[in-house]
Amino acid sequence: MTANCLHDRLDALARDGTLESADRWRSRAEALDWLDSLSPVLSWDGAGGVADRAQALRARLERADATLGRRLRAAIRAGHGPALFRRWQQESPGPIEGEHYDALDELLAGVLRLTDPGAASRPLEPEMVFYQPTPARHALDMLARSRLGPRDVLVDLGSGLGHVPMLASICTGARAVGVEWQPSHVQVARRAARALGLHDVEFRAQDARDADLSGGTVFFLYTPFVGSVLRTVLDALRDEGTQRPIKVCTFGPCTRLVADETWLCTDEPVRADRVAVFQAAGPRKD
Repeated sequence: MTANCLHDRLDALARDGTLESADRWRSRAEALDWLDSLSPVLSWDGAGGVADRAQALRARLERADATLGRRLRAAIRAGHGPALFRRWQQESPGPIEGEHYDALDELLAGVLRLTDPGAASRPLEPEMVFYQPTPARHALDMLARSRLGPRDVLVDLGSGLGHVPMLASICTGARAVGVEWQPSHVQVARRAARALGLHDVEFRAQDARDADLSGGTVFFLYTPFVGSVLRTVLDALRDEGTQRPIKVCTFGPCTRLVADETWLCTDEPVRADRVAVFQAAGPRKD
């Protein structure tokens, strides 16, 4: 980018007074991403003052995001989460597919305010997969397509810092349970849920193989483990599916393996880069 183009875009953003409005959160995220991309250039800026102007713009946009975050947290504590869900769905443009993150993840980071578990995390055991949060658009897609409602119980097996259970509670009124092997992650999730007044969310620090699945109606896995661990959990879910109607939602590489389970079925195309929603085929016929 030439110096003139850089100055012109900074001027345009600085003049745009609407950037601070609540409904321009996507535009703010795009502008902040652009400012991030300028870091190598701005580190060499001399007397032109471009770095100072960029920093002032960044501070202005971040203040607007912080204000929006406070308003959204207040709305959630007041029980208005389902209305936010509908709005976030309407404001999510473009294709859902892919494992990348976008502006909605930045927005929710300001709402959930999850802290870094830091060095307290313990080393993973074999066949456990390094934690990545489910991209927010996929979580919302899963909540909509699974038709999760207030009478359901979502169980997130490998819930990490708790994004999906908290979103389930906020957006649908369902009870949600996060099962997570890392105690440090569970502590972070519990603090965030308490701060938002989410009383129907529970986080359990335990191995998914030992989890009580009897209350769940919808189960979610973002490939938290593989191999024999996944096999053991799928066998436990199969047993649950012979007793009552359940749904199993998956995302990532585990979807291909889950799609081969004969006790599960789906009416939709199965692909690894979008959440798959399976239903238990029904009781066994002996």
